[in-house]
Amino acid sequence: MDKKITTIHITKALSSSMIVDLIDRYPNLEEITCSPSVYKRTSKTYIDALARLEITVRRKYNWGAKSKSNGIEYYVQKLSNEGLTARQISQKLDISLNRVYYLLKKSNTKFDNRKRKYDHAEIKRLKDEGLSASEISQKLDMPIRSVYYILNKK
Repeated sequence: MDKKITTIHITKALSSSMIVDLIDRYPNLEEITCSPSVYKRTSKTYIDALARLEITVRRKYNWGAKSKSNGIEYYVQKLSNEGLTARQISQKLDISLNRVYYLLKKSNTKFDNRKRKYDHAEIKRLKDEGLSASEISQKLDMPIRSVYYILNKK
């Protein structure tokens, strides 16, 4: 008999014997919660009888795991924008590498973790300045085929 409890959650449809047991066990009961499927299987007669006893029966959704990130998404995104790699973020925040990738994908952050042999931004900038592919190739001392590949990438 627990006098402090006023709300309980049930996982089976209510029956007359179950109602009597609940009232005996929890004398200060004010509310019974259950999933929608259990609520549908519970007789309207029982719900009305409990309402006369001033005990409400209501549907409550408790599905799925709750997020345990505690606001860490903000820090992951901030460190990513500062240019840190996923591994560096993982070590700095003491979370798994997979978690870093998950949080970055979840926040739709533009994140490019690949190391490149040539600076793609500089090649595109030189092209915008009007240099030809062969001039870029000579200036940066790189194969012309690589210049074409980077410039034609979408």
